[in-house]
Amino acid sequence: MTLEASGGGVDMGIIAKLSDKVGAPEAAIRLLLTLIAGYPIAFIYRFLIQPQSSKPVHHIFFSLCGFGLCFFNYGLNTYHSLVCIWITYLLVRLLRHSPNHLVGVNFTFQLLYLLTGYYFTESNEYDILWTTPHCVLTLRLIGFAFDVADGVKPKEKLSKDQLECHLERTPSLLELMAYAYFPGSFLIGPQFPFRRYQRFINGEFIQYKGFVKTGLIRLALGLVYLAVRQVGAMMLPDNYFLTDAYRNQPYVWRLIYLGLWGKFSLYKYISCWLLAEGALMCLGFTYNGKSADGSDDWYGCSNVKLYLLETGNTMEHYVKSFNVNTNQWVASYVYKRLKFLNNREISYGAALGFLAVWHGFHSGYYMSFFIEYMIVTTEKQVEDLYKKDIVTNYPSLVNSLLFKLLKFIALKSYNLIYMGWCLTPFIFLSYDRWLEVFKAVHYFGFIYVALWMVFFKVYKKLKASHKKSQERVPSRATDLSPTINESQTKDSGGSKATDLSPNMQDNKKDK
Repeated sequence: MTLEASGGGVDMGIIAKLSDKVGAPEAAIRLLLTLIAGYPIAFIYRFLIQPQSSKPVHHIFFSLCGFGLCFFNYGLNTYHSLVCIWITYLLVRLLRHSPNHLVGVNFTFQLLYLLTGYYFTESNEYDILWTTPHCVLTLRLIGFAFDVADGVKPKEKLSKDQLECHLERTPSLLELMAYAYFPGSFLIGPQFPFRRYQRFINGEFIQYKGFVKTGLIRLALGLVYLAVRQVGAMMLPDNYFLTDAYRNQPYVWRLIYLGLWGKFSLYKYISCWLLAEGALMCLGFTYNGKSADGSDDWYGCSNVKLYLLETGNTMEHYVKSFNVNTNQWVASYVYKRLKFLNNREISYGAALGFLAVWHGFHSGYYMSFFIEYMIVTTEKQVEDLYKKDIVTNYPSLVNSLLFKLLKFIALKSYNLIYMGWCLTPFIFLSYDRWLEVFKAVHYFGFIYVALWMVFFKVYKKLKASHKKSQERVPSRATDLSPTINESQTKDSGGSKATDLSPNMQDNKKDK
C-alpha cells in the first residue's frame, strides 16, 4: 500500500483493521476521523490559541491543522491544493486592480484544474480522492477572487451580497492558507466567505454564548443520521437495484424501495455535514445574529435545514434544505452575476449547468440537475394551477377533512418516491447503470412530466379559449360606465414573471 494511495505518515494497519471491522472503505474511515477531529481542534483553539493576541498565531494554527488533516487523508496528493492556493494568491497580487481579468483568469484556472483532476481519477463509483476536498476548495478560491475584485470597485456599484463580502484589503498568503484549510470545512464544506473568517479571527463572535451546546447537539444528530444511513445501506445497498431480485419485485414495491433508498442515500451527505457543522459551532465560528426568541443563533454555516428536509413535500423543499451553503454560493457568484442577461430562466439554467460541471464528467450529474430543473418547474406550474383554479373555485372541497387527508397522503407518497428517482443518476453516475434502474421502474418520472406538460398546454389553451368566448358575449354595460371600464383595465394587468429559481433570489433586486 503506497503513501500516495493511502495518506500520510500514520500506521496504515490501524486504519485497515478499523475499516474491516466497520465494513467501510479506508477512505471513508479517514474522512469520518477527520470530521471528528474538528471537535478536539475546536477545544484546543478555544483554550490555548484564542487568548493569544497575535493574529498570525491563529492563522498558523488553522493552516497547520487543516494541512495535516488533508495530508492524513490524501498524502502527497495534498500538493494539488497548495498549488491552487498559491496560484490564486499570485493572481490576486498581480491582477487586483484589473478585477475582470482577475476573476476570469482565476475562475478558468481553478475550474480547469479541478476538471483535469476528475479526468485522471474518476471511475464508475463515488470515490473519495484528493478531488473530494478540492471541489470545495475550487469554489472557495473562486469566491475569494470575486470578493477581492469587488473590493476595488465603487461601493455604489455593488449589490447587498457583494457589499457584505468584498475585501478592500488583500489578505496575506498565510491568511489565505488558514481560510482555505480551515478545519471542519475544507474537506466537505460548508462554504463561507473570507469576511466571516476575518470577523471570527477579530473576535466579533466571542461574546456570544451557547455555541458548544449547539455544536454537541449537532454532533449527536450527525451520529444518529450516520447510524440510520448504515442500517439503510445494509438493507438496501446500491447494487441491489441493478439485480433481477429488484426487477422481479411487484411494481409498487419497486417504487417504495427506490424512495427509501433515496432517503438513506441523502443521509450519507447529511450525517457528514452535521458532523462538520458541529465542529464549527464548537469553535464559535457560526454566529448568525439573534433568533426569533432572542437567543443567539449559531446556524450561520448550516448546510442542511433538517426540519424542512424531513417535513417537506416537494423537490423545491429538498433544494431549499439540502446543501444550503453551496446553493447560496452559486446564487451569489454565478446566478446573480448573470443578471446582465435579464433572463432568470437562462441564469438558473446556467447555475445548474455550472453545478453539474463542478461535480465532474459523469452523465449522472447532468441528468440529475436536468431532472431538478424539470421537476421544480413542473411543481411551480402545479402549485399555480392549484391555487388559482382549485382553491378559488372549490373552497368547501379544499377545506374538507377528507381532502386534506388525501392531499397529505399524496404529497408524502410523491415526496418519498420521487426523491429516489431524482437521486438515481446522481448515485449511479454512469449512463448504463442509472438507465437500468430507470428501466426497472418503467421511466415513470419522465412519463409523469411528459403527461403533465401535455395536460398543462391543453388546459391553458382551453382556458384561454373559454375566456375569449366569455368576452365576446354582449354586455349591457356601455362605454359610459367608468366603473366597468376601470375594473376591466385592472383585471387585464399582471406580471408575466415566474419564479423558476426557488433557492435563489431575484436578479432584479440587485439592479
